Amino acid sequence: MLAYPQIDPVALSLGPIQIHWYGLMYLIGIGGAWWLASRRVNAFDPSWNSEKLSDLVFWVALGVIAGGRVGYILFYDLASYVNDPTLIFQVWKGGMSFHGGLLGVLLAVWWFARRNGKRFFEVMDFAAPMVPIGLGAGRIGNFINAELWGKATDLPWAMVFPTDPLQLARHPSQLYQFAMEGVALFIILWLYSAKPRPTMAVSGLFGVCYGIFRFLAEFVREPDAHLGYLAFGWVTMGQVLSLPMILIGAAMMAWAYRNGGVKRETVS
Repeated sequence: MLAYPQIDPVALSLGPIQIHWYGLMYLIGIGGAWWLASRRVNAFDPSWNSEKLSDLVFWVALGVIAGGRVGYILFYDLASYVNDPTLIFQVWKGGMSFHGGLLGVLLAVWWFARRNGKRFFEVMDFAAPMVPIGLGAGRIGNFINAELWGKATDLPWAMVFPTDPLQLARHPSQLYQFAMEGVALFIILWLYSAKPRPTMAVSGLFGVCYGIFRFLAEFVREPDAHLGYLAFGWVTMGQVLSLPMILIGAAMMAWAYRNGGVKRETVS
């Protein structure tokens, strides 16, 4: 068994102001995505300046945060937030839903594309390869917060998390998800989008790969205590929300290759 590294969730204290690692992970994710997008923006649209890219990053970041928070409330823990609405603003404690964040991003990209004369999936294909940076950073934030840990196991890399009331050796599922949703997904999308692809194909591949990775991770991740398993003693809310992503993403890729033309190359 590995020892869980005791990391203070508070990265820095400035008097009464506390800066949490969880929040810093979001800044790292947004900053990393911004930097990577700046490397490809000229290939995507040479007329875009840094201000246009900044606008896109702003709207996407707003969609991630607002959508992730609202999604978590609606999908996972509505009763707690109805009883104490102030919990909505306590984001440093966690409580963000990827699927809610995705809906927020879709809405933000639609708004941005409409205002800038772009097709929705053109912008989504450009943005999709940058998303895993934020996903990976978020999973590291979950690990530092000692939240969303895995099921009990006797594997040699199991850990006992300080927030676990049962103090069982568990899968460090946050690190599994970092490796899949962050590292592997980034490599797949970055390499795939480096060559000409039909419009919608990159977005579709994102849906397929993320959905599969999340569906698999749920088998070793402890389900939310207040939800448990939804069916058959193993189906979780994360799997229910991920399955449509796989199916819709696969349909998007099939449609893109059957009906779409090849878009301009977006090489790094």
